Amino acid sequence: MAKSLLVTGGAGFIGSNFVRYWYKHYGDRVVVLDALTYAGNRQNLAGFQQNDTEDSRFVFVEGDVCDRALIEQLLATYNIDTVVHFAAESHVDRSILGPGVFVRTNVVGTGVLLAAMCDRWQAQGNPDHYCFLQVSTDEVYGSLDMDAAPSVETDAYCPSSPYSASKAGADHLVRAYYKTYGLPTIITCCSNNYGPYQFPEKLIPLMCLNILLGKPLPIYGDGQNVRDWLHVHDHCSALAAVLEKGQPGSVYNIGGCSEMTNLAVVQRLCDLMAEAMGELLPVEPRKLITFVRDRPGHDLRYAMDITKIQRETGWALTYDFASGLKQTVDWYLANRRWWEPLLSSEYEAYYKALYGKTF
Repeated sequence: MAKSLLVTGGAGFIGSNFVRYWYKHYGDRVVVLDALTYAGNRQNLAGFQQNDTEDSRFVFVEGDVCDRALIEQLLATYNIDTVVHFAAESHVDRSILGPGVFVRTNVVGTGVLLAAMCDRWQAQGNPDHYCFLQVSTDEVYGSLDMDAAPSVETDAYCPSSPYSASKAGADHLVRAYYKTYGLPTIITCCSNNYGPYQFPEKLIPLMCLNILLGKPLPIYGDGQNVRDWLHVHDHCSALAAVLEKGQPGSVYNIGGCSEMTNLAVVQRLCDLMAEAMGELLPVEPRKLITFVRDRPGHDLRYAMDITKIQRETGWALTYDFASGLKQTVDWYLANRRWWEPLLSSEYEAYYKALYGKTF
């Protein structure tokens, strides 16, 4: 059955990559809702044409997930049966500086979407093909010891930051709507994404850009915190697999099976950038590595057991970290016109507040 998707946060990093993936592989309508805050970028969807008719395959709407009237209008106008919910404040550092907006967008916004979707679903007679897909994070499980087994879907939530706590709260609402009302919902928890169109506050694009500009490469603490890295294309293919074959009420972990320390990731980036740019770089990249005061409540390690999604949907990874990282570096080197405008005065102020230095 053809779907009609509402993709919230579809102009952000993962959301826009998902829109591109879905648009390429499926013939369904995609309605993107995005507030175009600092991390939402209309250029992420460059090339998509909108004809402003009710049967258009692609529709873009600038708006807030907390706007109940707008959500209801979109669900009705475009006969939405599937919500893919990316819209979220997602950067841990920003959540530490200002947690209030994370609660509003991530918890309240999810609640508004769920209520509107549930009303629509019930008004249509509770059809089985409806789905509310909540895109969450591995951070809801909390920190793992170095020798601990990877997180599984039945593990208790133990969030550490305002960001992960807000995502945990949203996930609990999603579970409640399934258990209380029967609304078909699915939650996915993904590990650290990387790839094209990622806003430069995140580790990999930040380091790429700082190397190009000859700026310090700030690494928290001793750089030994471990993250599992997932290429955004593999994340998008996993989400598509879940929408096709996932079971309502289920949670699916999505990981890249690529655990690395932050320091090791930065060192690899330095070497890739040096290989690609050579003497064109202002400074030898590894000389830019700078250890800074650790982030408050910094989780030691995340890791994901992806057995369930592989078993139930047949999904498989296509990128290893080496090939994925090179592809990502090549993209940032080739797309200066995309990222250069993002280094605004607002971004510089944020950077200074975080690291004590200007960009």
